[in-house]
Amino acid sequence: MDAIFATPVIFFIISFIFSMLGLGGGQLYTPILFWFGMDFKTQVIPLSLMLNLITTSSSSITYGLKKMIDWKVAIPFGVTMVIFAPLGTWLNLNIPTKFIIVIFAIFAAGAAILMLSGYKPKSDVISSKGRKILGISGGSGIGFLTGLTGLGGGSFVMPLLYTAGIDAKLAAATSAFTATAGGASGFVSHIFTAVEPQWTVWILNIVAVIIGSQVGSRVMIAKLKSKNVKMIFGFVLLLVSAVLLIQNFLK
Repeated sequence: MDAIFATPVIFFIISFIFSMLGLGGGQLYTPILFWFGMDFKTQVIPLSLMLNLITTSSSSITYGLKKMIDWKVAIPFGVTMVIFAPLGTWLNLNIPTKFIIVIFAIFAAGAAILMLSGYKPKSDVISSKGRKILGISGGSGIGFLTGLTGLGGGSFVMPLLYTAGIDAKLAAATSAFTATAGGASGFVSHIFTAVEPQWTVWILNIVAVIIGSQVGSRVMIAKLKSKNVKMIFGFVLLLVSAVLLIQNFLK
């Protein structure tokens, strides 16, 4: 059997874990698909973006139904991410790619260390106006970063919301929605680059991440405490940083 058919099992596990953290998993879907021999531009990028979008949107539905998404932050955050991403994309043309990825990995590692350090914000109460300001300013900055690096900015949304005073579980759930908004624009711009997709592989992976994200989001709601979410997030983000650096220096 072709080795590529092992990816649904791998991606089920990734979507299970990442959905608990408000992330899509694109940082891992992309290198894994490439390592399994798929063409980077015509197969890896569109499929990875689709799986990333399905993971975040699927978990967002679960979190939304359970009223865990802070909409006063999420909506302005998602809108401004979509608006500011093109500006980062334009600037990306003038900056060396390797430099951008290294900076992104360093910041991701820093966010991971913050989550693992046991840091607790002074207050978990933010005014309605403060939530809107957080959404607009955070979405603008992370949207720009997403366009600049070509990578999902979800890795920074949850730490930002948490340090601003939002409970870790609610921050992860809200992050899932913002990642969906940002991921949708990226997916639409790349879906038409897919050439002769391996439909069996695509369908199996889509089904795997739908199931994985549904199970993962439900486990997060019912079983995990905020401190568990922070710890898992920190370790996963360190893994993502390592993968990015390895990818970068092996090119």
